[in-house]
Amino acid sequence: MTIETLESLETASAAVEVHDVHKWYGTHRVLNGIDLTVRPGEVTVIIGPSGSGKSTLLRVVNHLEKPEIGYVSVNGELIGLRRQGDRLKELSERAILTQRSRIGFVFQNFNLFPHLTVLDNVAAAPVATGKLGKAAAQELARELLERVGLADKATAYPRQLSGGQQQRVAIARALALRPGIILFDEPTSALDPELVGEVLAVIRDLARSGTTLVIVTHEIGFAREIADRVVFIDGGKIVEQGPPAEVLDKPQHERTRDFLSKVL
Repeated sequence: MTIETLESLETASAAVEVHDVHKWYGTHRVLNGIDLTVRPGEVTVIIGPSGSGKSTLLRVVNHLEKPEIGYVSVNGELIGLRRQGDRLKELSERAILTQRSRIGFVFQNFNLFPHLTVLDNVAAAPVATGKLGKAAAQELARELLERVGLADKATAYPRQLSGGQQQRVAIARALALRPGIILFDEPTSALDPELVGEVLAVIRDLARSGTTLVIVTHEIGFAREIADRVVFIDGGKIVEQGPPAEVLDKPQHERTRDFLSKVL
């Protein structure tokens, strides 16, 4: 990446910019030249077969995975890198953690702290990052639990909740840091079918509020309903992208048509 390229990046209006990202493990190339731009307030839904690189792409966005080639920026800020003269250097882990605090991430398997109550799970990050004191963080946590329909579960522990309830707590936790963007990695894949709807309802509410969302999901009907743009990935490459009415109803690429024929 050249410094000239970075000059244009710093004034970019994109909430997220992924530029020529490559990622591999050993000889296996998981991402193969991904270019993706997500505009502020946009809901981008990423679909594709298992193993296509969808989840890895999300993890690269907040630097849980480091790309071998390419870069990611969020709201004009390079993620995981800094300038040093005419070169780019890896940020310290502490600086990367600070960047991650501005990028919400909701995992497949909730990742709640089992020894903390629901309220303390949601309040933990604002306190740990120094953004809020304990009392203010708990007040915010109560407001967010109300928002996701779990105000009555504040004193419960994760093991006492259903999978759908745990995922809604995880969403509230992601919101507690007031991130500029939220990434969802297959948020319903670990849920029993009857619990999927309650989680999708919360995400639907976030989408209506204008929050910038990037969602990896197999829920094609949900993608059609809420996405501003659908991105189909296969073999670590973006095969096709566009409005849901185009990609899902009138796909141009044979590989997209084949995939959709098996999941619709």
